[in-house]
Amino acid sequence: MLIRCLLTHLLCFALTPGMAQKIPGLQKPVEIIRDKWGIAHIYAQNEHDLFFAQGYSAAQDRLFQFELWRRQATGTVAELLGPQELKRDIGTRLFSFRTTDLDAELRHYHPHGPLIVRAFVEGVNAYIRDILKTPEKLPFEFKVLNTQPGFWTPEVVISRHQGLLSNIREELNYGRLVHLLGEKKVKELQWFHPITKDGEPDLTLHVDGEALFQPILELYEAFRLPLTFQKEQDKVGLSAQEVQEWFDTEKQYVGSNNWVIDGNQSASGYPMLANDPHRTQSTPSLRYWVHLDAPGWHVAGGGEPTLPGVSIGHNEYGAWGLTIFDTDNEDLYVYDINPKNPAQYRYKGAWETMRTRKETIPVKGQPDVTVELKYTRHGPVVFEDKARGKAYAVRAGWLDKGSAPYLASLRMNQAKSWTEFRQACTYSYIPGENMIWATRPTAGQKAEIGWQAVGLAPVRKNWTGLVPVPGDGRFEWAGYLPVLKRPSKANPADGIIVTANNNLTPVDYPYRNTVGWIWSGPSRAHRIEEVLKNGQRKTMADFMQLQSDYLSLPARTLVPFLALLSSSDDKTERALSYLRRWDYRLEPNSVPAAIYVAWEGQLRRLLYEEAVPEKARAYFTTLPVKRMIDRVVAAPVARRDSLLLTSLTRATDELAKRLGPDMDEWQYGQTKNKHITLTHPLSGLVDAGMQKKINLGPVARGGYAETPNVTGPALNQTHGASFRILVDTEDWDRTMGINTPGQSGDPDSPHYRDLFGLWAENGYFPVYFSKEKVQSVAEKTIRLTP
Repeated sequence: MLIRCLLTHLLCFALTPGMAQKIPGLQKPVEIIRDKWGIAHIYAQNEHDLFFAQGYSAAQDRLFQFELWRRQATGTVAELLGPQELKRDIGTRLFSFRTTDLDAELRHYHPHGPLIVRAFVEGVNAYIRDILKTPEKLPFEFKVLNTQPGFWTPEVVISRHQGLLSNIREELNYGRLVHLLGEKKVKELQWFHPITKDGEPDLTLHVDGEALFQPILELYEAFRLPLTFQKEQDKVGLSAQEVQEWFDTEKQYVGSNNWVIDGNQSASGYPMLANDPHRTQSTPSLRYWVHLDAPGWHVAGGGEPTLPGVSIGHNEYGAWGLTIFDTDNEDLYVYDINPKNPAQYRYKGAWETMRTRKETIPVKGQPDVTVELKYTRHGPVVFEDKARGKAYAVRAGWLDKGSAPYLASLRMNQAKSWTEFRQACTYSYIPGENMIWATRPTAGQKAEIGWQAVGLAPVRKNWTGLVPVPGDGRFEWAGYLPVLKRPSKANPADGIIVTANNNLTPVDYPYRNTVGWIWSGPSRAHRIEEVLKNGQRKTMADFMQLQSDYLSLPARTLVPFLALLSSSDDKTERALSYLRRWDYRLEPNSVPAAIYVAWEGQLRRLLYEEAVPEKARAYFTTLPVKRMIDRVVAAPVARRDSLLLTSLTRATDELAKRLGPDMDEWQYGQTKNKHITLTHPLSGLVDAGMQKKINLGPVARGGYAETPNVTGPALNQTHGASFRILVDTEDWDRTMGINTPGQSGDPDSPHYRDLFGLWAENGYFPVYFSKEKVQSVAEKTIRLTP
């Protein structure tokens, strides 16, 4: 009996939350409180241990995601998946960032960057060493692929493989389109803006347009594409059309909303901030919540799990968020090659020799492959056209120092004022972003709101960067524009700042060729502004509702044109009746929402087929919504009526075929209509039981690509806000957030899918900041000791 009691006591002690766990590499004990939503609240006694613990905790939650990103960053995917990934690895190595002074690179992101990044990496590797002691406990993906996680280095953290880069593919396609259609027609199809004078933008083609229709960017595309996993017998690469569609979708639908209001616009009397970045929906999520607390650091928010710090969030003084600001930091150069020496290219009237580098790439099931990588003074050589005596290279600003995506957020994490935040922004190079800020008023600090565009912006004095140019020295960058000369705004009179990837460049902006020419349509931004400027002070509930808003401004423009129309087709006439009574909201279960989305799609397709010659469709795949609406509005009445009715009849035929003959059953947000299903990347390699465990959905969704609550163009939502944050600076404990499907990437964790249902209903959970509040929702406490 005594022995049984002793054993029971020991067992209870072993399972007691808060028991210390020894971790070599720590300097002092660290406390990690996991809340009921899976967020790690990390309390450390020094900077090193804080970021060590962040790396340890993130690797624990997202180990397979870490391993994939490590392989993508190091060009070792073919070693895992076989020869079909060889071009990916060649592209990765061709575009790898290499530095001779790693500490200087790390100090760019923060004065203590070498310590922070190395501590983070130490923490990641500490967890990997721990789990490798019991490899049977590795997440299922490692067992399916018969592999184990590799160790991280600071070079992996600062790699650029995961960044949102720029427009090099569009640049090549515009060159092809100008050759096929001419400048005027290209400008008519694409919505380049803002246009401040006649002739803009200059699309003059100074290279051989016919030569551009080759796989010039094959290696670039290979390392940018997402990883896919297939059974051995099914392994084939993506078709050219699939590659084009993926990049086009990423370009159009990767975006975000953010806004900030001052205390005169809020119910609390304090500034408030909202942010919802729109990226690919996936399991696990791209984003990861964390709360960091140590001397000099007190910050909470989200970022990518493989990066130290917080990219979107708040500290004790202010809150910040981001959206994409169109910035072109890539150019495609075309060179004449020396007919007597193919390793030389012409530059300013002389022959220059390419630099070369040999790399050996391991390939699963085959001997290692040795490749020779070539570089001009501008950058990596991506294609050699030996028949024409030409070579093509990419100049990429993101290959310069300080361009690791989001890592300069470390400086923002410690900003105490708008002035300090703007200074931190000067180190933020990749990607181009709209950074917004809201300061909490204190005795020594006034309330402020502000917006600063950031990003590495090459100065082009004699061309726009929209088409390929000769690499002979006539088209050179004149350095980079200082970040503080990029557009910005502070404390506007109306107390509101909104960004949604729309054009915010002032008409008289003096550095026109340092900002992009192609922006998202204004619908999301205009709708957000409309709600924020309705004269009512805003609450957190109002912000939640606005992030979830499904009202379509294009619908509000187009549907009234149907008011006086009629059709001899019964389905079309009934559809007209539905649309006339509709409130323009794309809500789940709404019949008119389903009709409208199908109609807008058919209308856009009809106008696209009329406007875009067939020979150009492979390089210009969709008509911008703005161009669609412009064409409808400008059309003669009879022509417009015909377009609208024809496309509506096509839409009703499409819906009847897909959803059945009963129009009352054509409800938006159903399994065969708008929904989301998250499919794990390895789903095709496991049995039905495991598929049920790792895949999620379907669940109903509303909205589409033009609503503030972005759910993308496809019936199965592929893009949109997986992460959201709302902040009222009056009380940091009032912060709300979401991250679907959960904090963990391990299906055996309770936090793998626990947030999916809440997110699908556009819900939130509280993100507490004070330790007292954090402890009130603690799920477990872990104490790490040296």
